[in-house]
Amino acid sequence: MTAIMTGVRVLEVAEHTFVPAASALLADWGAEVIKIEHVERGDAMRGLASTGTAPIAGGVHVLLEHSNRGKRSLALDLTTEQGLKILYELAATCDIFLTNKLPSVRTKLRIDVEDIRAHNPTIIYARGVGQGERGPDADRGSYDFLAFWGRAGIAAAMMMDDGPGRVPFPPAPGFGDSIGAMTIAGGLMGALFHRERTGHAAIVDVSLMGAGMWSMGQAIALSGQLGIPWAQPPGGRTGNPLVNSYETSDGRFLSFSCLQVTRYWAELCGLVGRPDLATDPRFADFATISANAAEATKELRAVFGSAPLAEWRDRLRPFSGQWTAVQTTLEAITDPQAVANGYVQSLENAAGTPFQLVAAPVQFDEQPAQPGRAPELNEHGDAILAELGYDWDTVVALKVDGVVA
Repeated sequence: MTAIMTGVRVLEVAEHTFVPAASALLADWGAEVIKIEHVERGDAMRGLASTGTAPIAGGVHVLLEHSNRGKRSLALDLTTEQGLKILYELAATCDIFLTNKLPSVRTKLRIDVEDIRAHNPTIIYARGVGQGERGPDADRGSYDFLAFWGRAGIAAAMMMDDGPGRVPFPPAPGFGDSIGAMTIAGGLMGALFHRERTGHAAIVDVSLMGAGMWSMGQAIALSGQLGIPWAQPPGGRTGNPLVNSYETSDGRFLSFSCLQVTRYWAELCGLVGRPDLATDPRFADFATISANAAEATKELRAVFGSAPLAEWRDRLRPFSGQWTAVQTTLEAITDPQAVANGYVQSLENAAGTPFQLVAAPVQFDEQPAQPGRAPELNEHGDAILAELGYDWDTVVALKVDGVVA
C-alpha cells in the first residue's frame, strides 16, 4: 500500500477509543503518531483489562490495539512545567495536534489552541468531544453509548414501535467511537490538503453526537419533514417483500435488498422452488406485489424456514438480486470477500503474541494497510526525548522527578 501520510507527524493527547482510533488510522497510512500518556497509568483504556469492564483474554488487549496501532508512546506529566515544556517542544515539530480533552481541562492543562499555536502557528488543531464545542453541554464528558447512540436518535430508532421495551445497547464496543474516528481522520486529511494549498491551518472539530446525527442523516431529514420521530414499525418494514430478512430452519437469517421487486421476483421464486408465486395474480406486477406485500412476505417466510442457511447459500448463489447471509463477527473474519480484500490483518503484540485487527477501511493503490502493534506504556519515551536533544542525565533527572515514566 502507498503510505500516503508518510512525513506527517501527529501529537496526540487523548484516551479511550474515539480520538485515538483516528490517529491510529493515520498511522496505518504512514503518519508518525506520538501518543502522550498519563505518567503513571497511561491511557485509561489500558485499565479495562484489569477492571473486568471488557472481556479481554489471550494475552492481547485487542481493544487497546485497535485504537493505538502503530504509535509511539511517551508517558508525561502535563501538570508539571517541565512536562508541559516537553509537550510544547514536540508540538513545534508536528503537523497535527489531536485531543479529546474537554474545554475546561484543555484550559487547565494549557493545551488549548492558543497554547499549542504559540509554539507552532501552522499546526492543525483537532478536537474530538461528546456533544460539540458550543452549547450548554460542551464541557460535559460523554461516551459513544450516550452521545452517538442515545442522544443522536439511533437507539430510539432501533426500538420496535409495538410496545414497551428496553433501550438497545450498541452492537459492539467502540461502535460510535470507530465511526467517529473515521470522520476525524477524513477531516484531518482534508485540513492537511487545505494547508498545503492555502497555508491556512484549520481547527478541526468532530463530536460523537455530530457523527451519530450524520449517520442518521436521512432519517433525521425525514423526521423534520414529516414531524414524527423515526422508529421501527411492528414486524419490520414489509412494503417490499424483497427488502426484508427471513429466518432459516436452523435459526439463521437471510437479508434481501432488491429495490426493483418486479425485476427479481420471478427469478427468486424459481430458485427457491416456488415458480407458482411468480404467476400468482396477487404478485403479478408492482402494484399487486405492493398491495399484497404482507402475503408475499408470509409466503417467503415459509419457504426460507424450510431449509438451513447452508442450503440457501448454495441455492441462491446464482441469484442476480442483492442478498446476503446475516453473519456473525467470527464468520466475517473468514468471509471470502474479507480474505480476498485483506479486511482483517494478522500481527503480533509487544510480547510476540499473534492476533488479528480489522484493517483501515480505505485502501490506496489496491493494497490494504498493514497495522503496526500498539506501544507499551512509555515504550518510546527515551528515544523521543533524545530526538528533542535531551541527554541521558537530563532524562534520568526527569524520571526521578516523575515528569516522565
